[in-house]
Amino acid sequence: MDDRPRNLKTMLSEAKDASELMIDLGYASLYFGDVAMAEAVDELEDRLSALIHEMRAVCVLAARSPRDADAMASVLQVVSAIERLGNAAVDIGHIVTRRMGIPRALVADLSKAEEISHRVRVRDGSAMAHRPLAALELPVEVGMSVVAVRRDRDWITRIEGDLVLRPGDVAFLQGAAAGVDELRMLAGAPPWQPPQAADEPAVSDFDRAIDVLVEMKNVSEVAVGLAYSALVMRDAGLAAEVNHLEDRLDEMKERLELWVLRAAAEHMDISALRGLIQLGAAAEEIGDAAQQMVWLVEEGEELHPILALALGDAEEVVVRVPVGVGATADGSSLAGLSLETETGFYLLAIRRGGRYLYRPRREVVLYAGDELIATGPDEGHTLLAELCGYRLIADDDTGSVELVPAGAGRRG
Repeated sequence: MDDRPRNLKTMLSEAKDASELMIDLGYASLYFGDVAMAEAVDELEDRLSALIHEMRAVCVLAARSPRDADAMASVLQVVSAIERLGNAAVDIGHIVTRRMGIPRALVADLSKAEEISHRVRVRDGSAMAHRPLAALELPVEVGMSVVAVRRDRDWITRIEGDLVLRPGDVAFLQGAAAGVDELRMLAGAPPWQPPQAADEPAVSDFDRAIDVLVEMKNVSEVAVGLAYSALVMRDAGLAAEVNHLEDRLDEMKERLELWVLRAAAEHMDISALRGLIQLGAAAEEIGDAAQQMVWLVEEGEELHPILALALGDAEEVVVRVPVGVGATADGSSLAGLSLETETGFYLLAIRRGGRYLYRPRREVVLYAGDELIATGPDEGHTLLAELCGYRLIADDDTGSVELVPAGAGRRG
């Protein structure tokens, strides 16, 4: 492993990003029926496994006293959870590579998930051709982030701002469905028609299984986002929400299995149902991994400072922003704000009156005093703060940022 990161903080950050990319590519391979993309998940697993092994070795070497061992135990717990996330992503990809079968109705419904996968070929002469990703600012402009690029037969999975897109590149993105049309215009691509379910007689239990799988995808991804938030912010309330979501995933998996078995009894093509069972198990495993992370917060275990540093230094940051009186967000619905396309941030939860509203719907209205827990690109943090009536003051020496009400003057 010649290109291994140099320190534990860097490795943790890269492992987090790699596991999330694997999940994104796994679901995208289902959506597009793309075997090469699913195989890329296996390649990323090799990289993640090497990182996991190296991090465990570093943790063992760093524990020189009982106190060091207690602190490093928290790092090992998170490392193990990240490994589980990667394994679940591989299981999703195997649905494609091993041709387990996925009903077309599920593929169509995945386009209605809260965050969707999309791919687009960059055309010569388009606004995206011959430009670095940093200049395009796609997370802010269209609410979607590039997670991988296929160039000829090669895969580029280390996505950085200086990556220049070439004509013929196929970019794979994750984000809000509302940004797809604008994205395709930038790439010079024709309008997009999402997959449609075939006009087949409805099978009630089968339909329910499809619906619950899409819900499991949404819930499991939110659970992971909230788990990282709980670790960075040491928030027991968020940890409790992750446990609640994991309980829901357990219940949904049980219902899914029952409905799939009933659908099989209706003389459907059983081969098309194998993938549903595997996908449900993978989503539930993702929730279990999230719960494993927040156990540390829930039990009041000592957290090594490197966790907050590494997880906060990943490609997507987790932020907490309050809504100020009279701000643009005060009294606005989430649909009207379009946070994903305006700031690139995906809202994980709203803290209101001491309770958390996770995965809020578009019709939810924000009010002064609400706190937003969101994840997204660092460059969109300023825009999110402005919508909430704040501005960011950065400390160049420490790299920390402070939220200051928009009307407040600068401190000397």
